[in-house]
Amino acid sequence: MNQRIAHIALVVKDYDEAIQFYTEKLDFELLEDTRIDDLKRWVVVSPPGAKECCLLLAKAANEKQLASIGNQAGGRVFLFLFTDDFWRDYNKIIERGIKFVRSPKEEPYGTVAVFEDLYGNLWDLLQPNEKNKGVIKNK
Repeated sequence: MNQRIAHIALVVKDYDEAIQFYTEKLDFELLEDTRIDDLKRWVVVSPPGAKECCLLLAKAANEKQLASIGNQAGGRVFLFLFTDDFWRDYNKIIERGIKFVRSPKEEPYGTVAVFEDLYGNLWDLLQPNEKNKGVIKNK
């Protein structure tokens, strides 16, 4: 059996502001932006070099979805952005005005800090140490 998670849906307020944030602030690549109808688009972004999982930017379509924007994980870290150079990306993200809510810290699994995306979802910026590459540890 061969399965994988292809996309994670991230509920957003506006397609264009979300595309701008992810492509200009985090250097993600816009992989697809296809209009489905007058209101809905299929928008997929990913970090440079990502091979497996991408973000599907899904515009909120009702009040319940609007209420979940920025809090899709109930206040926990929601997404994990692995990097091969923590300090390069940490400094770049700060220079671009993104807020870190937890300072860099050396953990047994690697170097990590937590930032907020444009809606307040929490992300780990994480450079795993050699023995833990590809492993996500619960906090």
